[in-house]
Amino acid sequence: MAETAKWYVVHTYSGYENTVKATIEKTVESRHLQDVILAVSIPLETVTEITESGVSKTYDRKLFPGYVLVKMVYSDDTWHVIKDVRGVTGFVGSSSNDPTPLSEEEVYAMGVEKKEIIVNYNVGDTVRILDGPLTSFTGTVESIEVDKNAVNVIVSMFGRETSVEFELDQIEVVSQ
Repeated sequence: MAETAKWYVVHTYSGYENTVKATIEKTVESRHLQDVILAVSIPLETVTEITESGVSKTYDRKLFPGYVLVKMVYSDDTWHVIKDVRGVTGFVGSSSNDPTPLSEEEVYAMGVEKKEIIVNYNVGDTVRILDGPLTSFTGTVESIEVDKNAVNVIVSMFGRETSVEFELDQIEVVSQ
């Protein structure tokens, strides 16, 4: 299939998010649509509240009440499957018949999908820069912070050693 699945935002009646998610998942399973509707998500955040009595209470809160995210290959068929679910009022986009998919940056910022980057270099390794104004420069890895998607590389510029921060996928190991 030439088209790839994208994330779309579905507007629901308030309080119907869980019902809509469950109904879409059941419909996908019963109609064998797993290859065109890949995932349904309700973005949540974990909140800890401390009551007046000092007891802490932890629960999940919806980040976007009234919305459900669906990763699907958009077509008339998939549009109807989602639109016909009880509790769905429509898709978010320029018109309800033409939904706008979320960009990759929006999806990652919401934490719906994680981009997995495999780091195959260590502190002290010689690396080549693949992207940005220092493309094709080489340097030495100074530090790696996987959780922040950052790596610091010591690069020699104009006769000076300078520490420059890059994203993890902007560098590669120079083969020995």
